[in-house]
Formats: sequence, C-alpha cells, structure tokens
Amino acid sequence: MKLQDSVALVTGGNRGIGEALVRGLLAAGARRVYVGSRDPANAAALVAEAPDRLVAVRLDVTDPDQIAAAAESCSDVSLLINNAGAFCNETLMRAKDLSAARLEMETNYFGPLMMCRAFAPVLARHSESAIANVLSVGGIVAAPVMGGYSPSKFAGRAMCACLRAELAPQNTHVTALIVGSVDTRMASHVEGFKEAPATIAKAALKAIARGVDEVDTDFLAIDVRASLARDPKALELAMRRALTADKISTGR
Repeated sequence: MKLQDSVALVTGGNRGIGEALVRGLLAAGARRVYVGSRDPANAAALVAEAPDRLVAVRLDVTDPDQIAAAAESCSDVSLLINNAGAFCNETLMRAKDLSAARLEMETNYFGPLMMCRAFAPVLARHSESAIANVLSVGGIVAAPVMGGYSPSKFAGRAMCACLRAELAPQNTHVTALIVGSVDTRMASHVEGFKEAPATIAKAALKAIARGVDEVDTDFLAIDVRASLARDPKALELAMRRALTADKISTGR
C-alpha cells in the first residue's frame, strides 16, 4: 500500500521500535499517525515534534474497552501496526506460576488479535489497507530462554497467516515482521550487537509498502532463518545450550 497520505496507528508507539516506526511513517509522508501508549503523557514529547500530524491515543492492548474506544476515535486508519509487546524474561518451568506466560500471551497474541478485530471494519473503508504485526525470531524458532514469549510469538505468526486469508476479500494485507535483537528497553538484558530501532522500522515500512507477507528485518533474523533452513536440529540444540548457559549465569 502507499504510505504517502496514509493514516496509521502504531501501538506502543512512544518508544523503541514503535517510536522509530512513527518517525519513519512521518518521513514517508503519512498524513496522520496515531501514537498508541498506555499513558499518553509518555508520547507527549514525540507528538510535540509534529503536532499537526501526530495524535497520542490512550491504548493498552489488553484492555477491550480502550481498544473499542480507539477504533471509534481513530476511524480513518488505513494502516494498523501492532507493535506493543511484553517480555517477562521467564522460562516455562522455572517460573513460580503462569502469570508471566499469561501476560505475554495476552499482550503479544490476544492484544493484537483484538486490535485486528476492532479495526478490520475501519480498514475496510479504504480501497487498500494493511496490518503489520511486530513479531520475533522467537516466533520462527523455539527459544527456551524466552519461556512464554517465544510461544506467544509463534501464535502471533500463525495469526498473521489466518488473518491474511480472512481479510484478503476486503483488500487488507497482513505483514509479519520478524525482528531479531534490537537496542530497546525490552532487550536491555541482551548482550552483543543490537540493531538500531530505525533499521527495523526502515525494513518494516518497505515490506508494508510492497505488500510482503513476511520479512526478516535485521541481520540476526536473517541469520536465524538461514540456520533453521540449513539444520533445524542443530539450531534447536543451540537454543537448548543457551538455556543451560542462562541457568548458570543467573544462578537459577
């Protein structure tokens, strides 16, 4: 779809990848961008940079009432980017209970699903529209060190394919964005090289504009995809070794 003159909503748009996506959309000529944030005050500084084109929206993607209110007030959206996410840094078996896994599934799967359901009628008003869901390499290869997060992103990836089929008749395309390691607050615990959020945003917006079904947005995502194609069992064992290393380093 054309980003020029589009109207977009970015969940979690006040920082990290979301903020980079907002800036990228402005540079691409979007007419208006709604910046979704659980607290609109956190988006105030960003909105102040382009108050004629940016609008802060109170939006917790786990809250059905806030989602419904957003769909009503942002009734001109032609591009929905589900970027908001949760990562609890827990494994499935070491976690004291299921609260972390439930939060990750609620935020990373059910939240985007509720957003898509609420905004599908809005998107249908346009001759062309799009949804982009920010996923993870943890959604293409199971990562035991990311307990509930990895399964939630697997679910999100499957959801993209299902929605792509369901929304095709109304000419709403669905793109899955596979993201590796990025220099954001969510990934502050990750060691080694991390891509700048702007790099992810650039690849993401190019894929959306071209109507790509799924794109690896950075070097790590591309490398993991290649490793999965070459030797999936070796990659699975590498992920298992990472779990052992994590257990040793954290003393758990």
